[in-house]
Amino acid sequence: MRLRSTRIPRDAVHHPVFARFYARVSVTADLRGGIAGLREELLSGVSGRVIEIGAGNGLNFAHYPGSVSEVVAIEPERRLRQLAARAGFRAEVPVDVVPGTAEALPVKSEAFDAAVASLVLCTVRDLPRALSEIKRVLRPGGELRFFEHTLAPGRALATTQRVVDRTVWPLPFGGCHTARDTIAAIESAGFELGVYRRLRIPEKGVQLPTTPCVLGVARRSMAVE
Repeated sequence: MRLRSTRIPRDAVHHPVFARFYARVSVTADLRGGIAGLREELLSGVSGRVIEIGAGNGLNFAHYPGSVSEVVAIEPERRLRQLAARAGFRAEVPVDVVPGTAEALPVKSEAFDAAVASLVLCTVRDLPRALSEIKRVLRPGGELRFFEHTLAPGRALATTQRVVDRTVWPLPFGGCHTARDTIAAIESAGFELGVYRRLRIPEKGVQLPTTPCVLGVARRSMAVE
């Protein structure tokens, strides 16, 4: 009997229109929307060997401190991966951009001191599996740094998030699901939740489905699992 391969195709994620849109909008958001400062906060103090999940066009790379020895950046979308590779050449820390998906990370277990998930957990197809994979590749005590969209605390916006997630939102926005309860999912995956804060992007004005966000840190337990 022929065994079915578990290897993820090189272009398992293919969103060419979204990739072009995101490449432009994300740069503007960093420069004018304050996202660059949040990336700086997200990565402050991180050290050792780091895996970044869904690196996009590599906007985090410029914010890694010198205490990082290497970044292995996973990006499944071809165009974004190409842009990330260019950004990696300009980074002040070693960056290796490779294809792969969050649900099947192409790296060894317990190989990293920290993992970074930045505006990506809303897009993965299987969130519990992705978090399980992140936990697998972290050493015991390793950190998960996260900056993510999350379920709104208010009923009205949360209802809107659920409606758009089931209808129009994921298709044009690269599979984004805005109503995922990020904190609950991280805890359910067995991580020890550390300091985190909820924030709104943008801080003022009309609230969008993507306005509620959360930024913080969780850890893989030191206990034998």
